[in-house]
Amino acid sequence: MSLTIRLNIEDMEEKTEQPANETNSKQKNQLKETLLTSPEGRILLIGVALAFIYTLWLGIKLIYSPEESQILFGMTATDILFGRAAAMAFGYSLLLGHAMVITVCIIIETILVLIFYPLFVFSWRHLLVIKWLKNTFERLHRAAENHKDKVQKYGVIGLFVFVWLPFWMTGPVVGCIIGFLLGIKAWLNIPVVLAGTYVAIFGWAFFLRRLHGRVASYSSYAPMVIFALLIVIIVIGNLLHRTLQENKNKT
Repeated sequence: MSLTIRLNIEDMEEKTEQPANETNSKQKNQLKETLLTSPEGRILLIGVALAFIYTLWLGIKLIYSPEESQILFGMTATDILFGRAAAMAFGYSLLLGHAMVITVCIIIETILVLIFYPLFVFSWRHLLVIKWLKNTFERLHRAAENHKDKVQKYGVIGLFVFVWLPFWMTGPVVGCIIGFLLGIKAWLNIPVVLAGTYVAIFGWAFFLRRLHGRVASYSSYAPMVIFALLIVIIVIGNLLHRTLQENKNKT
């Protein structure tokens, strides 16, 4: 009798394991097909390839120009954490050239868009859910929803202006998510967002370079003070933005 019960339990376990395994294998196959055939999949592959090339270039810089590579690593981390303005201010404060600051910022922002956009879309469609990015995507989604109606009035031009203007939470990642929520196709969404981003970068370069030239005449430490002030403003702004959002959600 006990043997029969044990056999029945084992059969039930096998039956429950088989559907789960079949579901996982189907999801993996679907994800592979999506990576190769969908626009988002190809965008992600391009983004990963560009990130690899950029990382390889930083590694080569580390060997042949250690001091400059440290500045570039710092600029990359600053851009990811605090945005393009802070990253460019960091580069200028450590005397990087105009061409280097602009080029590096363009590459970093492009990589962020090409990787985060498809990952958000896959997460939205439940094809690929990355647990440690879940909170980030939820925050980006809320920000996109808050600005979606403003952009929708003017369509593609509104999306370009949204990414270009230096307002709070108007970066390229939020911009491309808004484009997705508005139903703009990836082949149009990504170029418009990147175009707005590049125009914004050149605008910041012109402004920060002139500001750097003026304040440097007063003190050699003045550019670094400007960079520190930007970081403080961004951090305080983020805290205020989160507090306001939490209060809205409570009400």
